[in-house]
Amino acid sequence: MAKKFTDLAFTLVNELAYNSCPLENQEYRRNSQMMVIRPVKMDDLEDIVGLAAKTGTGLTTLPHNEAHLKRKIQDSIDAFNKTEGNPSDECYLFILEDTESQQVVGTSGIVAAVGSTQPFYTYKLNTEVHYSKSLNIYRKLNFLTLTNDFTDASEICTLFLSPDFRGGGNGILLSKCRFLFMAQHPKRFGDRVVAEMRGFSDDNGRSPFWESLGRHFFGIDFDTADKVNGEGNYQFIAELMPYHPVYVPMLTAEAQAAIGKVHAQTRPAVQMLKAEGFRYTGYVDIFDAGPTIEAPITEVNSVKESFELEVNIDDTPAKSATNAMISNTKLKSFRACLAKLEAPMAHKINVNSELADALMLKQGDSVRVRFY
Repeated sequence: MAKKFTDLAFTLVNELAYNSCPLENQEYRRNSQMMVIRPVKMDDLEDIVGLAAKTGTGLTTLPHNEAHLKRKIQDSIDAFNKTEGNPSDECYLFILEDTESQQVVGTSGIVAAVGSTQPFYTYKLNTEVHYSKSLNIYRKLNFLTLTNDFTDASEICTLFLSPDFRGGGNGILLSKCRFLFMAQHPKRFGDRVVAEMRGFSDDNGRSPFWESLGRHFFGIDFDTADKVNGEGNYQFIAELMPYHPVYVPMLTAEAQAAIGKVHAQTRPAVQMLKAEGFRYTGYVDIFDAGPTIEAPITEVNSVKESFELEVNIDDTPAKSATNAMISNTKLKSFRACLAKLEAPMAHKINVNSELADALMLKQGDSVRVRFY
C-alpha cells in the first residue's frame, strides 16, 4: 500500500551488486565476527534510531522518529508474545546483530496479515473488450480497480541494512531469514506472502503515475503522501482515493508506461524474489504503480526447500561444506545466520560450538536448514 522501499530495494540492490554471481555460487564472507538474526528488543531502540537516520526519505516504515520506532519495537515484542490464533496486523521485526560489537546493523519484518485492522489497498489491472459490429471496431481497454484483494496475506517489509555492512550475504540473510521463521511457525501467518516493490520514477524522484492520477485527488506531492501512509495513517486514502475504475488510456502515455514497472534500483530485488517463487499477477501500488508480487507461502523456495534436523555439536573441522542458512526452531529466542555446513547424515547435522552458541543451541536441539 504505497510503502516504497519498505522492502529490499535499499538493501538488495547493493547486496546483489556486491555479489554479482548467483547466490548458489557465492562464498559467504567469513568475518572475525558472526552476524546473527534475532527478534528486536527495546534495548535496540538507540541503534535502530541511528539506522533510521541512514535511510534517507525512502524507507517509510523505518522513519527517523524515536517515538514511532519505540511503538514499532513494542508492537513486535507483543507479536512474539502472542499466543497462536488467527494472524492479524502484528508485525514481527528482526534485527541483524554484529555479535562482536553487539551493534544492530539491519532490520527486516513480517506483517502477519495485512488488512485485518486497516485496509490494504492495491490497484488491479483489468481488461475489458468493446466491439461495434456496425463500425467493425474492436477495442481492448485496460482499467484499474481499487481492491483489498490481499487482505489476510502476510507481507514482508522494513528491510534495511547499514551501508557499512552490505555485501557478504548480509542482505540475503536479512531477507530470507523471514522465510525460515514463517516455515517454522506457519499458524502465525496467512497462506500468501506479498511484497510491494518500488515503482518507476525519474532521476528527480518524480513519479509519472502519481502526477497523472494521485496528485489530482490528494493535492499533495508523492513524498508527503508516502510518508504519511508509511507512518500508519491510512484513513486519508479511504477519504480521498477514487473508488470508480480508472481507465488507463485516460492517463498520460508516461503514466501508462509506468504501470507495473519497477524502479531501476529495485530490479535486483524483484529478480531475487522471483527466484524464490514470487510472481506478478497484475496488482500495482496505488501511489506509483509499482508491482505487488506474491506467492503461496508453501511455494516459496526457502520454505519448501528447508527442513528440520537434529543438532550434533562437533568442533572437528569439516572435510567438505556447503553454503547454508540455519536457524533454531524457537519463537521468542529465534536466531538465524549463514554458515558452511556438512551434508546431514541420519537426520542430524554437525555444528561447531561457536555456531551453537550464536544460535542458542544445545546437543540434540532442532534446527531448520536450507542449503544453497
